[in-house]
Amino acid sequence: MSAARDTSGTAPATHTHDRADRGGADRGGADRGGADRGGAVTITRTIAETRAAIAALPRPLGLVPTMGALHDGHLALVAAAARECAAVVVSIFVNPSQFGPDEDLARYPRDEARDVALASGAGATFFFAPPVAEMYRDSAATTVHVDSSLAGRYEAAERPGHFDGVATIVTKLLTIVAPERAYFGRKDAQQLAVVRRLVADLDLPVEIVAVETVREPDGLAMSSRNAYLTPAERAKAPELHRALLAGRALAAEGARAVVNEVSARLVTGFPSRLALAADPDAPRRPAFSVDYVAVVDPASFAPVAEAASVPPKSLIVAAARLGATRLLDNVAVGATPTTAIPDEPDPHAGPASRAKE
Repeated sequence: MSAARDTSGTAPATHTHDRADRGGADRGGADRGGADRGGAVTITRTIAETRAAIAALPRPLGLVPTMGALHDGHLALVAAAARECAAVVVSIFVNPSQFGPDEDLARYPRDEARDVALASGAGATFFFAPPVAEMYRDSAATTVHVDSSLAGRYEAAERPGHFDGVATIVTKLLTIVAPERAYFGRKDAQQLAVVRRLVADLDLPVEIVAVETVREPDGLAMSSRNAYLTPAERAKAPELHRALLAGRALAAEGARAVVNEVSARLVTGFPSRLALAADPDAPRRPAFSVDYVAVVDPASFAPVAEAASVPPKSLIVAAARLGATRLLDNVAVGATPTTAIPDEPDPHAGPASRAKE
């Protein structure tokens, strides 16, 4: 590692790494399709250094904002940016302003060397990894707030202040990096909608590119927080996605039927028409604690009318907890299923007859 310039007096603000010296970091099993551009990897710590270094990068420039703890979902964003852009910047910043007082800021996983190795393997060559003091100075008095129903329901209601933190840090990153394109995953659908709205309202000259959710073979949406699941919880976690698929199959019956189906499967482990008949003493399979289930417009996040048939491209969104871990997922109405809906269990059956489900 060699320092390009030291502006802090204690540690170099900009580093370069030769890709050949990464030590064969595990890049995961997926073929991400990104170009390995070769050469050095640049890491900057300050806003001034970042702006100066980015000025020399070829265009178009792609930005992938992350909080680190990278997995194949993040790497799919990097690979998409590498396919479409001449240079790819990945930001690594665990943003304290989007964590609530009872959330997992302190235990959020951090391993910058691993993240740089993985993302550079997917096509990134430039990393902006600032300390908190660089992004949030003590004198700061400005927060970006998206004031609409978009940022007032669902995730916003469950996590007060979360989207103010998201909107503020995304606005700062977009103005610091000034990319032509920025890449976000569809798993965090409400965040994606908030970012698109702030970019439109503030007339920021950037295209927001949405990338499909990357899933485990059993359908669980990839998330850095999946690492918190116990083995028993991890075995149950794919039921969230399967419940959403089962709800989508009832889209023609209206949003209320969809919500009832998803909720019943998460709370009882049975389809809604069987849950009412289930033995109240029978073991419950998923045992989720549900924060919300809803059918919404993907741009405004306004709820779809309950009685009407669900319009194509609507989103079925859900957040639920397994133990201390909160899981988030969504499916689009009209999209092609990627995971089969499980066979309906017998609500009167004992644990032995359900062992193979």
